[in-house]
Amino acid sequence: MAPVPPGIRFLTNFNREQWYKAFTFILTFLLYTSFHLSRKPISIVKSELHKNCSSELQTTGRGRLLQTEMDCGWKPFDKSNYKQLLGALDYSFLCAYAVGMYLSGIIGERLPIRLYLTFGMVTSGLFTCLFGLGHIFNIHSLGFYIFTQVANGLVQTTGWPSVVTCIGNWFGKGKRGLIMGVWNSHTSVGNILGSLIAGCWVSSNWGLSFIIPGVIITVMGLVCFFFLIERESMLRSNTSSSCSTHKNWTGLNGHKDTHLQFKKGKGQMYDTELLLPRDGVCVDGAGVCVPMQQLVVVKSETEPSPISFFGALHIPGVVEFSLCLLFAKLVSYTFLFWLPLYITKAAHLDAKRAGDLSTLFDVGGIIGGILAGVISDRLAKRASTCAVMLLLAAPTLYGFSMISELGLGPTVAMLLVCGGLVNGPYALITTAVSADLGTHKSLKGNARALSTVTAIIDGTGSVGAALGPLLAGLLSAHGWEHVFYMLMTADFFALLLLLRLVMKEMKTRQSRPGTTVE
Repeated sequence: MAPVPPGIRFLTNFNREQWYKAFTFILTFLLYTSFHLSRKPISIVKSELHKNCSSELQTTGRGRLLQTEMDCGWKPFDKSNYKQLLGALDYSFLCAYAVGMYLSGIIGERLPIRLYLTFGMVTSGLFTCLFGLGHIFNIHSLGFYIFTQVANGLVQTTGWPSVVTCIGNWFGKGKRGLIMGVWNSHTSVGNILGSLIAGCWVSSNWGLSFIIPGVIITVMGLVCFFFLIERESMLRSNTSSSCSTHKNWTGLNGHKDTHLQFKKGKGQMYDTELLLPRDGVCVDGAGVCVPMQQLVVVKSETEPSPISFFGALHIPGVVEFSLCLLFAKLVSYTFLFWLPLYITKAAHLDAKRAGDLSTLFDVGGIIGGILAGVISDRLAKRASTCAVMLLLAAPTLYGFSMISELGLGPTVAMLLVCGGLVNGPYALITTAVSADLGTHKSLKGNARALSTVTAIIDGTGSVGAALGPLLAGLLSAHGWEHVFYMLMTADFFALLLLLRLVMKEMKTRQSRPGTTVE
């Protein structure tokens, strides 16, 4: 008889619950990857919305002066104030995202996650495609592009609280930093894929740079509708219901003479216990039938009520980590929206090459997020891990400001290191820390607070995400060095806000992972 292949033996080592956990992990990873994939095109297309007109004139010659002036930018972004207008696009999206996030968590706890997330993804795909259609239909109205950004920002708030709640429902606190560090790499994977997809059409037809990601997130929304399992208990309840329908009941619920079945040595398994007629219950092996009075036993488990907004704020650590994320996300999103344009101007590269090179920042972000999770699990100190990475990020940001003086090799290394140190704390706070706080011991097991806590932390961070690109657009007009001074200042404030929690962790010499935030 032929032996069983080793791959099959490996697969059979996992039970049904582990397979569902792996499936949920992969599915939520792909779902949020599509969210970031659809956000990235605007940063790639910026350099196409306003080209370097002077270089275009030099390459085309004086004979086509008027034609070149018309072709070197997309109205209304072809004016001298293009940086402010491009900054307004970022600000409109991120401001709407920040405001909507506070409401999204509260709404998400009161609606089925699967339906809520599906709605957000499909409508987000619609508005992403709508932005790209502006190129196809030759729309030059600033109001049109602002509207699509605001609408897209609002519907995209359905994503983060939903997927974090779902992954938090499936995975406990053991090795949460590592698991969520790996899982949170969907942010960087989405940014990389978004950059590569948008870069394929940025020079030929930048409308497709938005339409293709819009179609992708819409399709993933439909996948979410058909396959997402919100929590493990849904499978158990479905299994119990399935078993009960195949059970050969000998009694009828609602009969005027009903009795509770009792079997010696066996616990009751179902929510509604088996009911029998007056004949009584015969105990196995005893030969005795005991008549019982009419009785109906129905188990009733009242679900805990969702936590209020202000109740979530009283959880220890929520305020500090929320404000820290405000400044950390300010730095991260400034890179997200302005890095390709900065590389184009500082390193004198075209839009596609700058977009491809900017993906190295996201590769570093993947490594940084995983390292932050592993280290915080090992040391059981979330705040201290974030603080060390923020401390190291400041000098790295200063070195990155001199990218125009570096060669290709040092530039690649700087992008990787800077991406890891900037995105590491951001990834840790939005995933493992949010899940820790959402299941804090002060909640007494109320798991329905996770979505609200996640929304408060990420919503506050999104305020910084809105301010960063806006300030970058204003400061870059006076020189890119001022942008990096702003980023280093934000990094310092993020570190400052964690000092109280760091001191508290230093006093706690022995603590378990997942209980560091108390």
